[in-house]
Amino acid sequence: MAITSANQLELLQTAEAVAREKMIDPGLVVEAMEESLARAAKSRYGSEMDIRVAIDRKTGRATFTRVRTVVEDEDLENYQSEMTVKQAKQYMADPQIGQTFVEEVPPVEMGRIAAQSAKQVILQKVREAERDRQFEEFKDRAGTIINGVVKREEYGNVIVDVGRGEAILRRNEKIGREAYRPNDRIRCFIKDVRREARGPQIFLSRTAPEFMAELFKMEVPEIYDGIIEIKAVARDPGSRAKIAVISYDSSIDPVGACVGMRGSRVQAVVNELQGEKIDIIPWSEDLPTFLVNALQPAEVSKVVFDEDAERIEVVVPEEQLSLAIGRRGQNVRLASQLTALDIDIMTEEEESARRQKEFELRTQLFMDTLDVDEFFAQLLVSEGFTNLEEVAYVEAGELLVIDGVDEDTAGELQARARDHLEAQAKAALDHARELGVEDSLVEFEGLTPQMVEALAEDGVKTLEDFATCADWELAGGWTTVDGERVKDDGLLEKFEMSLEEAQTLIMTARVLLGWVAPEELDPDVEDDDAEDSDSEETGV
Repeated sequence: MAITSANQLELLQTAEAVAREKMIDPGLVVEAMEESLARAAKSRYGSEMDIRVAIDRKTGRATFTRVRTVVEDEDLENYQSEMTVKQAKQYMADPQIGQTFVEEVPPVEMGRIAAQSAKQVILQKVREAERDRQFEEFKDRAGTIINGVVKREEYGNVIVDVGRGEAILRRNEKIGREAYRPNDRIRCFIKDVRREARGPQIFLSRTAPEFMAELFKMEVPEIYDGIIEIKAVARDPGSRAKIAVISYDSSIDPVGACVGMRGSRVQAVVNELQGEKIDIIPWSEDLPTFLVNALQPAEVSKVVFDEDAERIEVVVPEEQLSLAIGRRGQNVRLASQLTALDIDIMTEEEESARRQKEFELRTQLFMDTLDVDEFFAQLLVSEGFTNLEEVAYVEAGELLVIDGVDEDTAGELQARARDHLEAQAKAALDHARELGVEDSLVEFEGLTPQMVEALAEDGVKTLEDFATCADWELAGGWTTVDGERVKDDGLLEKFEMSLEEAQTLIMTARVLLGWVAPEELDPDVEDDDAEDSDSEETGV
């Protein structure tokens, strides 16, 4: 087929037809045609030639041109697409390095193989343009709900037609034992959109907590308008869920607005989620209060919150224990997800027994170390003393408030406590030195002899060893494994060392060793200096 014999307008008509069918820019199809014609021309004239084709967007006329670039004599490598300055003077008056000379060449005859190759190039370009269009359309829709039609199911994964493309709902993103047949309508949450070699991949979900939040946004106008905000969502897909809401308008009840008249709003969400039971609770900035709400319908007697460990203890009456825990631990698990805290639930009897045990242990500690009788040791514990350090270094006046304690008795108690602490410190230090601890670690400010001993027992014997530690290795922390938080014990955690204290000690050691600059200890100082400098430059 000769390109000159073809109807020139047919090229444009074909491009427009393909563009309409694939919903892409006609210009992209014309560019693909130009590239395919250029390839066919190169196979005729030689692959080393720089042949280009331009199709007129109005007439459809295809123009074939050969391009040659002017280069230095020593840079000439391809005489078919390059020429020297001397050669260029035959075509140009004053040729310059980098200039191009363009000359028109006759159109080529397209044989069967060339035509097939051109068709493949066009199809590839159109396919790439279609993929780019799909990605651009869906990339900004991640995090929203989409309606689609089920096309087929593959190994438990559902392929969904979402209009201008296909999406996948993986089997672990389906609710319970949901089953779909072709042509079923389905509503899903767009969890992620990725650009991959095989084209844009759209991943759907019906189990994501955000899916429930978006459903409520569709059903509750106050949420859509921003008057009510969804602060947290926790789900056991297909079974039960908890959603925390807050109202920024005092005249609107957030829970009532989400429930709707006779439960119409929440029921619409429940029906979409295959009957999933939903607890709507008011959100509170006070974590203990929020937790009490999150554990509904169970009644809570007392809450003890440990901010450092991000753990919370909940005390409930004996008859409320099973309700608080829920079937297979569902209620407490959802409450934990909602508050992002580890929750320990115990009955009032268990809590009382634990407190009694702590009381007995502290009483025995004072009896053994201070050489006092049981009654007097119990008095100390009752007044809030929990360890020897508090007795040894507290203001004497706090001991005098105890019945039967005068100044001499208070002084004697503190002296005994200090003597015992000093003996403990000496024993710990002697043991640490036996383990091979160097003076650089012993003399490091911030570590007690007992801390040095604990470090030595774990192989940390020099200041260099200490400086290589991570803060969580000293203070302990929490790691999430398979969705559950696992405790990491710290070397110095039993000494109640916080992560901030551990980080400061480690950085101080690194400064002493010359590993980091001193200003890195206090980045705020550097920021302040920078702000001052900026102020001076701007004249503030």
